[in-house]
Order: sequence, then C-alpha cells, then structure tokens
Amino acid sequence: MKFIVRSFFKILRILLGPFMLLRERLTRPTGLVRAPELQQAVDQQCQSLALYQFNTCPFCIKVRQEMRRLSLPIERRDAQNDLKNCADLMQGSGATKVPCLKITDETGQSQWLNDSGAIIAYLRGRFAPASV
Repeated sequence: MKFIVRSFFKILRILLGPFMLLRERLTRPTGLVRAPELQQAVDQQCQSLALYQFNTCPFCIKVRQEMRRLSLPIERRDAQNDLKNCADLMQGSGATKVPCLKITDETGQSQWLNDSGAIIAYLRGRFAPASV
C-alpha cells in the first residue's frame, strides 16, 4: 500500500510540477531593497544557512518566495535528486521532510528547522525590517 501511495504522489508531482514551477516564476515577489552595506551584512549572515528542498514541493516554493521577498541569498540544496544532500538531511534532522533550514552558528553547531511556517517566521524575525 505504501508503494501505491508513494507512486501516486510521484506521478502527481511529475504531472503538476512544471505548472507549479511556472506559477512560481510568474508570481515572483519583488525583493526587499536595502542599503548596500546592510545587504552585505545580510549576505554574510545567510552564508550560515542552507535550505534543503524539492523543486516542486509547494511548501518549498512558499519558503523560496519568502526568501526572494526578503532578498536572502540562502544556499538551496536539492534533497530529492542529490543523494548526498538527502543523506545529510536524514542524518541532521532525522527525516527527509522538506523544506528544512539548516542553521549553523559561529561554533559550528547546527540546528535544523522543519516546517515552512516555522522557517518563514524565523526568516522574518531575523531579516525583515520592522515595517515588513
């Protein structure tokens, strides 16, 4: 039964994926414009972040849209087609659930944040100006 369910969703993702990606491209939000020195500081902070995602996952698309809205150059790692990224995600977070944001602090310790709503709240809390 598990095979049938997985196959169904895989076929659904294959069929609907191109339309979801087209919609994402057509509805791209305008990025936040910061002063160059502020954007440089944000870019530096984003180097400690990595988003594990699937291209056609609707929750991943939602997080990517928020990253664009906040002008965040966070590295995106494909956990669907890249076996190393999938293994890293499984080892770090304990599951292959996406989206998942890996947050590495100054000491090299990593925290894994699952759930698109929690990721968006974290990004807004850390990077959004008070008026957004």
